[in-house]
Amino acid sequence: MNQKEKQELIKQHPLLETLIRKEPVFWQNPLLDFQASLKVANNGINMIEDAARRFERFRAFFSAAYTEYEKLDGKVESPLVMLPYMQKALEEESGQRLLGKLLLKRDDQLPVAGSIKARGGFHEVCKIAEELAFKHGLLRDEKDDYSKLLTEDARSLFSQYSIAVGSTGNLGLSIGILSRKFGFNVSVHMSADAKYWKKELLRNEGAVVKEYNTDFSKALESGRIRCQSETNCYFIDDENSVSLFAGYSVAALQVKEELAQMDIHIDDDHPLFVYLPCGVGGGPGGVTFGLKHVFGKAVHCFFAEPTHSPSMLVGVMTRKHSDVSVQDFGIDNKTEADGLAVGRPSAFVGKRMEPLLSGVFTVEDDELFRKLSMLYQTENKFLEPSALAGMNGPILVEQSDYLAKHGLQNKRNAISHLVWGTGGSLVPTEIVNQLIEKGNLLNAKKTKR
Repeated sequence: MNQKEKQELIKQHPLLETLIRKEPVFWQNPLLDFQASLKVANNGINMIEDAARRFERFRAFFSAAYTEYEKLDGKVESPLVMLPYMQKALEEESGQRLLGKLLLKRDDQLPVAGSIKARGGFHEVCKIAEELAFKHGLLRDEKDDYSKLLTEDARSLFSQYSIAVGSTGNLGLSIGILSRKFGFNVSVHMSADAKYWKKELLRNEGAVVKEYNTDFSKALESGRIRCQSETNCYFIDDENSVSLFAGYSVAALQVKEELAQMDIHIDDDHPLFVYLPCGVGGGPGGVTFGLKHVFGKAVHCFFAEPTHSPSMLVGVMTRKHSDVSVQDFGIDNKTEADGLAVGRPSAFVGKRMEPLLSGVFTVEDDELFRKLSMLYQTENKFLEPSALAGMNGPILVEQSDYLAKHGLQNKRNAISHLVWGTGGSLVPTEIVNQLIEKGNLLNAKKTKR
């Protein structure tokens, strides 16, 4: 992007100046269209249901492959919990009354992968394995016993194929761990911001980790090019994969069941507000797509990004999507939230989010650590820093004019605020303690002011 194009975009979208200063913002999407979003989501129902059926077919496989999934009868699911003490703490910290309920979707507790990436990543790997198994006669029909994909014959077949992925961390973990369980050869192309322990975990699983001294977009492109030059190589493309997107969308069907079990009813008079950490966009985009199908205009979805990596906000706001990066505006894309350290968003996701997304807000890194500590102290729950990006969302919504704009100011008591906890259960104990201590120190420092 040349200087003239940059200045023209800043003139058209003055909020870019605040983003360039790396200050927190709360942006409401002027393209939000509840009727159009419902149409978009309903047009994708076949994709959502197809992915849900695939997860159902693989239940026998997951139960046989992992003790953790045997306990869940092979279901790739995570708990939905209330956060009453965190809700009170947020009110006390902000001075803002938070009516309604505060909930947390604990995708950090998805077994084996420990993050939301188990949904999309597992789904695409399963899809590849299933197609190969049918092609080579290992499976006869969709009612077959999928646990046979753990046999030596199956592993011998899968070992002839490779799976590659570009990742900042968690997607690489989900792809690498499950692919190796099948017997695939795996290469994970990781950006400079990926955590060391995630790379080591992958190597211990038998995956080949290729490190790049660049950001996510460059690692992704390098992985894509290398895979294309190899035979029998499947590249899982975090920027453009329909299969990843579909896997994430199935979470909405689970949320619907969980809310019903908690006797929480969602409709126009009882809205659901959802706050999703966003990197390249696949995970939050897929979840939003599914939720719009399930709840229609009763659900309001917001993405949360680091102030140093607001790629989806820049892409959607300017409608340039992957044609612009945060670096084009001098934003460095350096953040402790490694899963969100993305300079260029997915155009595939961004374009689909235009009518669906309620807004995007950004959060400083120190705030992630403060909320990490607060959640641990109040609810005894740990999430990795990037997973806390959405925690400020409920307060920001209350402090904005969003509720008034959409005729919801008199329904505050009936709102369910759902923060999506995207990962953290695989973080080594010593690092968990370090992160909590850092958050404690930041909170103590803030209290003294």
